[in-house]
Amino acid sequence: MSVAAVRNTTSERNRTATASAGKDASGRNDAGLPTSNAETDMGNTSRRDGTDRPFVVGLTGGIGSGKSTVADLFAARGVTIVDTDAIAHELTAPGGSAIDAIRAAFGPSVIRADGALDRDAMRTRAFDDPDARRRLEAILHPMIRDESVRRIGAATGPYVLHVVPLLVESGGSAGRHDRVLVIDCPVDVQIERVGRRSGLDRQRVESILATQASREARLQAADDVIENSGGPEALDAQVEVLHRRYAAAR
Repeated sequence: MSVAAVRNTTSERNRTATASAGKDASGRNDAGLPTSNAETDMGNTSRRDGTDRPFVVGLTGGIGSGKSTVADLFAARGVTIVDTDAIAHELTAPGGSAIDAIRAAFGPSVIRADGALDRDAMRTRAFDDPDARRRLEAILHPMIRDESVRRIGAATGPYVLHVVPLLVESGGSAGRHDRVLVIDCPVDVQIERVGRRSGLDRQRVESILATQASREARLQAADDVIENSGGPEALDAQVEVLHRRYAAAR
């Protein structure tokens, strides 16, 4: 399948449109809990441009777009994956570094018997109460940022794929990423995927989508786009095209 260059009229950068398919793994933070908008200190891996930092691709997309599927395919090629959603899960697991602060801020009702964050309870509270969401973000974002910085600095792959579900919502990627890769699909496809995997009704999924950047805003922020509404047979080939391009740019 060919890769077409698409002109970005806002930032005057070139995007790459590629066709693909896939779905996010269940329980993603972009369904209601915050991930980081962390800036990243870009480590110390030698690059062609003479700087001592790794080449970092910021990967983003709306709920149900297929971010985790795409990230897994890059990981299979030896790329270092730094996933802010995965870091948030670690921080809120039993014994996680964020648990004590969350308990102090919100009380024991949001902590499960095993000591982990009750993600459903916290998601509902954060979704319904903007102040609660801001307090949760104030706890999690600095921790996610620091761990992202550490992992990017320790990267051993040919480049880093930094998965940030709310990258566009956080104000963009200037100075943090060398390329922005957006996983894109029609909104109806997002709604169908999320409903199928999570059991949420259409109205609830639409309310989650309303809190995220629009499809158009994400595309305007993109350097490269994987258009993820087709069949799975195209996905690996398209990831390979971008992988070679990113590895060569390092």
